[in-house]
Amino acid sequence: MTANKRVIVTGATGLIGKEVCKELIARGYEVVVFSRDPDSARAKVPGAAEYVPWIPAESGPWAAHLDGAWGVISLAGASIAGKRWNEQYKREIRDSRVIGTRGLVKAMASAQRKPEVFISGSAIGFYGARDATPLDESAAPGDDFLASLVRDWEAAAQEAEGLGVRTALIRTGVVLDKTEGALAQQKLPFQFFVGGPILPGTQWFSWIHRDDAVGVILFALENEAVRGPINATGPTPQTNRDFSASLGKALGRPSWAPVPGFALKLIVGEFGETLKVGQRVIPKKAQELGYQFKYRTSDEALRQIFGS
Repeated sequence: MTANKRVIVTGATGLIGKEVCKELIARGYEVVVFSRDPDSARAKVPGAAEYVPWIPAESGPWAAHLDGAWGVISLAGASIAGKRWNEQYKREIRDSRVIGTRGLVKAMASAQRKPEVFISGSAIGFYGARDATPLDESAAPGDDFLASLVRDWEAAAQEAEGLGVRTALIRTGVVLDKTEGALAQQKLPFQFFVGGPILPGTQWFSWIHRDDAVGVILFALENEAVRGPINATGPTPQTNRDFSASLGKALGRPSWAPVPGFALKLIVGEFGETLKVGQRVIPKKAQELGYQFKYRTSDEALRQIFGS
């Protein structure tokens, strides 16, 4: 029974958050949206029970809402690819995740009736650059900026386990969606017949269709066997070159024009370096626990997205 189960969601107006809220409401949960701008959230995410003013912080009036909530889903964080990286924006990327997560866990600790489950967003950036090495949830962390960020982010979330709150860490790959996120940017050069792989092209690309990204989150929420890290990536990662060929096929465009690494860095700065190296991430835990992927290959996912 999901009726009367109250679930708090942060990051509800984001690419994944909107769809998570929509599905929670459809399943009968009582959704409480935490947002910097509750009026905007009400327009973007209709149907929630409450819209509570919230910023990523150690404490605030919002904390009282966690008392008696059945679950918390934390998806908030400044966009990794939203701006050119500099030291100030890298701090914003980190603080929006780590400080916000610490605040939620602190509120759980103060609650008389603690949540039963905490679903914390995370990312495959945890693993760092590993070339073609298959990476499941047991793999060690990397040592670059994103890996360090995710380690701290997950450590903050894991504190909830010590409170008796089942905690799952959703290590999400590149989410495929037509209108938002990385794919919306990737498709543009293809539409002008100049699309192609990011050189060297042999780096691995771990993607997931938006519907499966949402599916894994809800699977973790409702399945008591899920705790700790769980990879939210499609079961068949590809090299960047092969994914670009699939994208070109779905769009009916060639995929012959490679993007040099130096040009990418000029456009997006330090973040461009992360696009030149790959991660071959395997959703081992999700598959072993019985999650059924809707889209197992990029050809399936891209055909659905572009209607080809």
